[in-house]
Amino acid sequence: MDYKSSLIQDGNPMENLEKQLICPICLEMFTKPVVILPCQHNLCRKCACDIFQAANPYWANRGGSVSMSGSRFRCPSCRHEVIMDRHGVYGLQRNLLVENIIDIYKQECCSRPLQKGNHPMCKEHEDEKINIYCLTCEVPTCSMCKVFGIHKACEVAPLQSVFQGQKTELSNCISMLVAGNDRVQTIITQLEDSCRVTEENSHQVKEELSRKFDMLYAILDEKKSELLQRVTREQEEKLSFHEALIQQYRQQLEKSSKLVETAIQSLDEPGGAVFLSGAKQLIRSIVEASKGCQLGKIEQGFENMDYFTLDLEHIADTLRAIDFETGEEEEEFIEEENQEEEESTEGKEEGHQ
Repeated sequence: MDYKSSLIQDGNPMENLEKQLICPICLEMFTKPVVILPCQHNLCRKCACDIFQAANPYWANRGGSVSMSGSRFRCPSCRHEVIMDRHGVYGLQRNLLVENIIDIYKQECCSRPLQKGNHPMCKEHEDEKINIYCLTCEVPTCSMCKVFGIHKACEVAPLQSVFQGQKTELSNCISMLVAGNDRVQTIITQLEDSCRVTEENSHQVKEELSRKFDMLYAILDEKKSELLQRVTREQEEKLSFHEALIQQYRQQLEKSSKLVETAIQSLDEPGGAVFLSGAKQLIRSIVEASKGCQLGKIEQGFENMDYFTLDLEHIADTLRAIDFETGEEEEEFIEEENQEEEESTEGKEEGHQ
């Protein structure tokens, strides 16, 4: 609503201002509170409630128990569809600028002098037109009041000049209010854009953070699998060696058991000639079997797996120290690099000298 241009184009600014303050529903001057729609048109809140209830008969008022977002109605001026949140019409923003202009208009109307026909007439001198303005008392008056009445000692000025001055001042005030409202709306838009950008940036940072931690998890899982495989291979090699030794010792035990059985049977032989014919070979076999007991053995501590111990404390400390980089840390890192480069350059120069 461009109040300033309307006032400038029309010869009677107060009349034109009144036209701008008419509600399109009740056709009366806006009744506070005044709400502004997203399409920038204004309505009395009561009128907005009436058309909203007509368009949404199942939506309860603020005292009801039904709370339903997404209800809608159309602006009576431009037919733009207005979508409500769960607060309904009470969620619409109040247009404080229009409410302030209504207050100014009403104050101006109340301060107008009584008129006779189309000409304002003096209250004290009913036949005298009001044609001057008392600068001392700041009220319009007539020439008789200046010559004989209560404004006799006051400073006065032509009514038209004061009227034009105050009309210009009021127009400037309205323009200032409109400009201030535009600035506030601009700030709101900027803040909303800033909120949106903040949300987008936060989402990107969270995704990047998750990606990096997933990469760390993958590295740890890969390293874990590799180390477990190494332990498993070592375990299988040692168990294979154990099983091979066990098999050898079992074979030796079986062979020795058979020799013992054969020797016992030979001892039971009563005939000397029969005994002596096999005793020599039997004794030789027993001696060789005794020598064969020198099979492979495992070293002391062969079953230990302590050499697969990991010291991860320093890595755990590093992981606990993970944090976001700050500007100060980056500056310190750059300063340290510059200092190292300067020291390296000085060392080379001294070497050449």
